[in-house]
Amino acid sequence: MTVTEINPLPIPEQIIRMEEMWDSLRQEPQLIAPPEWHHEILNSRIERLKSNQAKTITLQELKARK
Repeated sequence: MTVTEINPLPIPEQIIRMEEMWDSLRQEPQLIAPPEWHHEILNSRIERLKSNQAKTITLQELKARK
């Protein structure tokens, strides 16, 4: 289906189609590799944590930011 075919559908039907797509993708998770830049960002953050250069906060501090 294309976007132009999906757009006119009622929202509940669009959600069903979306769930079907996710179910299809989940069948072969090895085919859905994250892009390399995700790995680069994660590695950078890990290095900052290891070298004590990262500022961390608690979950309570994060929640208080609202």
